[in-house]
Amino acid sequence: MNTLFLKNIDKFIGSAIVKILPSSPKHHTNKPYKKFLFIRPGGIGDAVLLIPAIKALSSAFPECHIDILAETRNSGIFCLCPEISNVYNYDKVSELISCVKKSYDIVIDTEQWHRLSAVTARTIRAKTRIGFGTNSRRRLFSHAISYYHQDYEAFSFFRLLTPLDIPVPAQLETPFLKIPDSAIVISKQLLNQLGGDKHITIFPGASIKERRWGSSNFAQLCHNINQLGLRVIIVGGKADRETGEKILKDNRGINLAGKTSLAETAAELSKTQLLISGDSGILHLAVGLDIPTVSLFGPGIADKWAPRGTKHIVINRHLPCSPCTRFGYTRPCSNGAKCIQDITPNEVFKAVNSLVNVV
Repeated sequence: MNTLFLKNIDKFIGSAIVKILPSSPKHHTNKPYKKFLFIRPGGIGDAVLLIPAIKALSSAFPECHIDILAETRNSGIFCLCPEISNVYNYDKVSELISCVKKSYDIVIDTEQWHRLSAVTARTIRAKTRIGFGTNSRRRLFSHAISYYHQDYEAFSFFRLLTPLDIPVPAQLETPFLKIPDSAIVISKQLLNQLGGDKHITIFPGASIKERRWGSSNFAQLCHNINQLGLRVIIVGGKADRETGEKILKDNRGINLAGKTSLAETAAELSKTQLLISGDSGILHLAVGLDIPTVSLFGPGIADKWAPRGTKHIVINRHLPCSPCTRFGYTRPCSNGAKCIQDITPNEVFKAVNSLVNVV
């Protein structure tokens, strides 16, 4: 099952199923809690920013068993969190059935809006079900938690743990990702092509065109970075490979887009001077590794997604029409995506240069 198919099912069938299912009973299981399931459909960024909450849960209940029900597109992230026992894919029927057949003390649905994950949580044997009460899905949880777009997403996930007496922290402790040894070995082999350790990483991709800065902007930025004596590594998926080639056509660097797994990308990021990216899952991967970032925001909600701290510079035009994304949907832009396109290569390079001088 692909992502679009799942969203269409949710849109046309999910709301009807929510009305049919009985409400979840409003009570806890008895302590100690031992078996937990987190449901995390969606993209890479959500998966990364969920991990601090998972680690906090594991610390609060050291003997617990934690499973994840994710999607193929983000499940690779969870190999960076050793506290997780099993990962099931939400969009693979056999794995979904295997997960639903199990029983848990507590199921925590971390999806923010769509209903199918809440339906899944309600069908799994568990006395306690926790999730965001953003629409009719709230009736399927024993604890429906409020959700706010202006809150940093990692802290929103922590709020799901408050019924378990786990508080929302004042700030994230980084790094919070652990890279598998196998990914580190492969990353070293790839980085040997550079002929030196110091480099800057660029992720030029975006899931929607309104968030794409463009290969010509990145190419000019890459030229400026080369003038600092630094080479560039391009990371991303297969869809970003052609863009990477355009960026490096007249510049010095290596295009790894489409050549590395998520874990191997994380291993590469752990060795970089800093990451330049739009609002993306790769951006949050760098945050989880405590790597400095320069990020470009426009349609996305910076309050919700932008990195915090002095190691991170967020470039945002703050146009009256932005941000325009709500619950993962960005409407087509009739203004030429000026919120992103008005950002200049020189402006980004200035931010890069200021961080390179202090890291």
